[in-house]
Amino acid sequence: MTDASSVALILALPFLGSLISAFLPARARNWAAGLAGSVALLAAGLLAGFYSEISAGRVVRHAEPWLPSLGLDLTLRISGFSWLFAMLIVGIGALVVLYARYYMSPQDPVPRFFSFLLAFMGSMLGIVLSGNLIQIIFFWELTSLFSFLLIGYWHHNQSARDGARIALIVTGTGGVCMLVGFLLLGRIAGSYDIDQVLMAGDLIRGHHLYLPMLILILIGAFTKSAQFPFHFWLPHAMAAPTPVSAYLHSATMVKAGIFILILLWPVLAGTESWYLIVATTGLATLLVGAWAAIFQHDLKGLLAYSTISHLGLITLLLGLGSPLGAVAAIFHTLNHATFKASLFMAAGIIDHETGTRDLRRLSGLARFMPITATLAMVAAAAMAGVPLLNGFLSKEMFLAEALEVHSGTILDQLLPVLATLASMFSVLYSLRFIHQAFFGPPPADLPRNPAEAPPWMRLPIEILVVLCLLVGIIPAVTIGPLLDIAARSILRDRTPLYDLAVWHGFSMPLLMSAIALVGGVLLYGLLGARLNRTAISPLIGWIKGRRTFETVLAATIQGARKLYGLVGTRRLQVQLRLLIVTAIVAGALPFINLGYSLGSLPGTVIDPVFAVLWGLGGVAAICAAVRAKFHRLAALIMVGIAGLATCISFIWLSAPDLGLTQLLVETVTLVLLLLGLRWLPLRSRHIPADIGTPFSVGFRRGGDLLLAICGGAGAAAIAYAIMTRPAPEGISRFFMEQAYPGGGGANVVNVILVDFRGFDTLGEITVLSIVALTVFTLLRRFRPAAESTQIPDQQKVQNASDGAREGSQHGDTAKHYLLVPRVIMEWLFPVILTCALYLLVRGHDLPGGGFAAGLTASIAIILLYMANGTRWVEARLNVHPVRWISVGLLLAATTGMAAWLFGFPFLSTYFSYFTLPIIGDVPIASALLFDIGVFAVVVGTTVLILIAFAHQSIRTPRAAPKPDAVAPDHDIGQIV
Repeated sequence: MTDASSVALILALPFLGSLISAFLPARARNWAAGLAGSVALLAAGLLAGFYSEISAGRVVRHAEPWLPSLGLDLTLRISGFSWLFAMLIVGIGALVVLYARYYMSPQDPVPRFFSFLLAFMGSMLGIVLSGNLIQIIFFWELTSLFSFLLIGYWHHNQSARDGARIALIVTGTGGVCMLVGFLLLGRIAGSYDIDQVLMAGDLIRGHHLYLPMLILILIGAFTKSAQFPFHFWLPHAMAAPTPVSAYLHSATMVKAGIFILILLWPVLAGTESWYLIVATTGLATLLVGAWAAIFQHDLKGLLAYSTISHLGLITLLLGLGSPLGAVAAIFHTLNHATFKASLFMAAGIIDHETGTRDLRRLSGLARFMPITATLAMVAAAAMAGVPLLNGFLSKEMFLAEALEVHSGTILDQLLPVLATLASMFSVLYSLRFIHQAFFGPPPADLPRNPAEAPPWMRLPIEILVVLCLLVGIIPAVTIGPLLDIAARSILRDRTPLYDLAVWHGFSMPLLMSAIALVGGVLLYGLLGARLNRTAISPLIGWIKGRRTFETVLAATIQGARKLYGLVGTRRLQVQLRLLIVTAIVAGALPFINLGYSLGSLPGTVIDPVFAVLWGLGGVAAICAAVRAKFHRLAALIMVGIAGLATCISFIWLSAPDLGLTQLLVETVTLVLLLLGLRWLPLRSRHIPADIGTPFSVGFRRGGDLLLAICGGAGAAAIAYAIMTRPAPEGISRFFMEQAYPGGGGANVVNVILVDFRGFDTLGEITVLSIVALTVFTLLRRFRPAAESTQIPDQQKVQNASDGAREGSQHGDTAKHYLLVPRVIMEWLFPVILTCALYLLVRGHDLPGGGFAAGLTASIAIILLYMANGTRWVEARLNVHPVRWISVGLLLAATTGMAAWLFGFPFLSTYFSYFTLPIIGDVPIASALLFDIGVFAVVVGTTVLILIAFAHQSIRTPRAAPKPDAVAPDHDIGQIV
């Protein structure tokens, strides 16, 4: 399948595989590895199917409408460069999966590892295949998130947790900067579509926002690609399992920043700012990384700093601004991925078979693992730039480009010398890696006896090493066509002439390569064993990236605390005042600027009954505000009366859907608030000293009254001004006219929720689920304090009226204060459930729907809790609210995605009529499935919060529980 829609399948495959792997048993290592490998190979096969189109110079695009009014579509795009990068991601990924199958311990939850790995692979493919800038940022942040999970996979290891945290903060902060830079870039170019952006190079470079936009984008790219001074996170990420290091730091994570630099090179490069910032940063990274790598004792630490150095080399090539430099950067990106992935895997085999990666303890391993030693020597030689290997070709292109004049600055004059010096350091640390690990006397005192790794574990290294040899010996045949496709897709008519021949005759770049090789060997001979006695890197040992990071982070946190101490408060009243004042000011500004005027429609006569209703509601609201200080239960009852008045008003004004929903919400929230009273502190008629004097308290209350009057009067004025104007011919008429022909329902409100604005509803139920889980988690962590036995009897009576606290001593909240006989409440349970199902089924045509039905079903469950208590209900009724939430979200999302199978946008609705005997034609809409998902989520979230409140309101006695007693936490774990 090579049509454009298969691009979406390529992107979806890793995420689908990640989801499946997450549900596999913890010990299903073979199944998880087979699934991950199959996903990578299938994605590679689908990508290979695009080769003919890509080689012809075409760009394959697949777009789904998203926000066309903002110029944003869900666009997938495959150009020659993105195709080659995607093949690199899935190809190296497949090899890493095979390697990880043998590297990971059977005791590890390996399916979880492959779930994270596949999700990260999908995120990287998302960056490479995205067709607009905002979409790139979305996947960019996903790579930061999943790399955090991969680096911290061994979360029992403190260094792994620290490395994951540092990587997430550094790359996440860079991602925020890049988001702002992309917003500026899209504004300058007039579009966020990458193809449109790439055609606006002159406009972008000449714009006055070019420099701030460039700096912000470069910060994002530099943090991700570990450029100096953001390089420090990469060595700390070496605490991850070696397959993670081999994948993230050779072909994916750190290459994401390089991908962005290459992708936007045609529109950002070519200015003095680009040259000075990018070339200088790349050169500093090249030298610092190479010098630090020489003195590392950990094999993975050496490879980490060498990765930093090579990333600096690629960045330097791009910073030079020449087309040939860009070609060399693409070439070295591919070469680096092959030899660095193989070296990381070789280091992992050494660690796996010997139990250590410390070069000071390793020696003579070649006699115990000769095949691994041979493979590692070839890969290290490629990294050092030895002839007849791929690293030599791209490094020679780098040296040739270093000799060219680019700007005439001192950087140009020093560049040939510094490039040769960096290449010399590369030879030195490559030679140290090989010599100290594989040569010398037999190792002594190793944790494990060294031996060869299993053949299948070595196979990925063998494949990569063969590629290093083939590209180095016959580059024009192997990598030449692919490099040409990638270079032309980026440079287009600026693509330079270049030659991938192994021999170009005697030239200055060849001489510089020879000097680097000989100099590196001589330096290693001079330093030799001294390297093992060096604790820190000379000259740059004072540069402590992590210490600087921790200092900046601590200063930021301390500054935030001081700022919060100055302007923040723990009192909700003060925060509410600020919110309401802000809302009043924002609402008053249009009146100040434009004035206030009524419409031309005459007013209607107020019905006396309606006026009495609103009078009662207003009195109840005022009483609630007054009584809240002295009697919370009475205040809640008054709030309920005010809500009931609002409910009747909705019905009075012909809005039965709103009235029904309001009534159900009032019922559920009243019960939850009653349970929440258990958490409030004891009331006191004495004003605490930290609140203020009686005069200051009275002054604040007067201010609150004034704010309430201003806010209510302002809202009333806006409503009255709108209602005295004719209804505009706007979107409401569209919904009225299209509800049935477009959505298949006569209930306009429900059709809007599940069809026209179904995506909003999906987002809302997702947020609702997150809130419920958060409340549940917080209530499990923070228990209310046990009541003191010294509370006077009169105070106990007041507490009982607020939250039925006395009843909680006997096991179940409010169990001994029932006003309705328990048997009637039990009989009501099936009746209310039947009403809930009725509301669910009829919701598309008549008042009802998933939300109202879910609240109704929740009320039925609440009645059982009130009648019999938590333990009785949970012993007889398996609620499992988290499962309800999961099934509801999955059903709603699946219903939306099912539209894709028929070529329609996400959440498109289908409805038809089915003829049944006797009954006749019955309308059936796919939106019913979506509504069932909403129903399940509402039931799950409401009951989950109810359970959390109910259990935490049960007091746990200080004495040891009886053998047959069940702790509240255990109860919650069972039902959730």
